[in-house]
Amino acid sequence: ETHRADVLVADPDGKNLKIYATGIRNAVGLLVHPATGAVWVSVNERDNLGDDLVPDYISSIKEGGYYGWPWYYMGKNEDPRHAGARPDLAGVAIVPDVPLQAHSASLQIATYPANVSGAAAFPAEYRGEIFGALHGSWNRAGRTGSKVIRVKLKNGVATGEYEDFLTGFVVNDGSVWGRPVGL
Repeated sequence: ETHRADVLVADPDGKNLKIYATGIRNAVGLLVHPATGAVWVSVNERDNLGDDLVPDYISSIKEGGYYGWPWYYMGKNEDPRHAGARPDLAGVAIVPDVPLQAHSASLQIATYPANVSGAAAFPAEYRGEIFGALHGSWNRAGRTGSKVIRVKLKNGVATGEYEDFLTGFVVNDGSVWGRPVGL
């Protein structure tokens, strides 16, 4: 399918449309980091491979990069539903920067401004870092997501780590009082 699972760029008038990166199943959140210019996405990965597969992710993406969908995930892991279909792509898919628990449903991402000051400001180490809204699972035995996370960066590059920033939305495995969508 034309332009499916692609991140596209175009002029403001819609002309000169081109593919920036491919193999990104569902890039729900998209941002250009204000300090580095790097393009970042939050991605809802594929379903129906079990509770722990496939990890959702937040990652910077490279122009011309291939991220695996539908043939591979997290680098060289082949989707068993397409076993042997594309051996030419084995080892080609880029491993995302920050894998998240599968079925977290990563949605909007945002950076904390680098120039915030005053009594209401977060600590200085949060400046320029990425925050992500995790909407939460719908097809997993045990609930996950339903929180806001902080993606840790060092000099504008992901460390691969994230931490829970805002939690408390889950009442129990059967219900929640909120499922973050935007930031």
